Amino acid sequence: MGILDLFRVDGKVAVITGASSGLGVTFAKTLAEAGADVVLGARREEKLAETVSLVEQQGCRAIAVRTDVTSPEDCQGLVDRAMSEFGRVDILVNNAGVGTAVPATRETPEQFRSVIDLNLNGCYWMAQACGRVMTPGSSIVNISSILGITTMGLPQAAYAASKAGLIGLTRDLAQQWTSRKGIRVNALAPGYFESEMTSEFPDEYLESTVIPRTLMGRLGRHEEIGAALLFLASDASGYVTGLTLPVEGGTLAT
Repeated sequence: MGILDLFRVDGKVAVITGASSGLGVTFAKTLAEAGADVVLGARREEKLAETVSLVEQQGCRAIAVRTDVTSPEDCQGLVDRAMSEFGRVDILVNNAGVGTAVPATRETPEQFRSVIDLNLNGCYWMAQACGRVMTPGSSIVNISSILGITTMGLPQAAYAASKAGLIGLTRDLAQQWTSRKGIRVNALAPGYFESEMTSEFPDEYLESTVIPRTLMGRLGRHEEIGAALLFLASDASGYVTGLTLPVEGGTLAT
């Protein structure tokens, strides 16, 4: 086997949440290009059809299932559908999430709980459902954020707490499942990438706060985070587990 073969995921089945837009679409296209069939989950079912088409253009199979990851029943249903259609789940990309920016003294309990429920609890329910059916050699990749490690000027207590919690969840699931089940569990901590989320930021925030704290001097490109995801999802990272990999253009070095 050549070194590049380790990055192939031919014959594997990947479940991807939050697959209707942004990085979720990139992750689906990346894994399909590397050979995986994909099972796509998101709340916006009409947008999932577009992702299915992009995957099929890579010559791989895809199915879409409307999924609200805050519902454990929906999470189990997504995995059940994957098993009924493909008979296996080899990769989970826990990508569903929401970003908010609310001053801490004004954030309501409902606002805070809704972010934790989606960004953290939803990842746990998905990991639980996949962990029950995954076989040795499988990989879970949780999409955290550099805001789980540092701050970037906006009031984002709920988001930061959820993403920091996801890093802790990644470590614990790795110590529970890697030696006992042969399932590797890692996380990506993206910085700022061109996406639906960053398009909502004021231009002055990106120019005055984000770019000056990024050694690369720019936002990330989707193929750059896709490549990092493929590394953690594939056998190329076969000796890596419990790790959080920042992909952030040098923000954490400033």
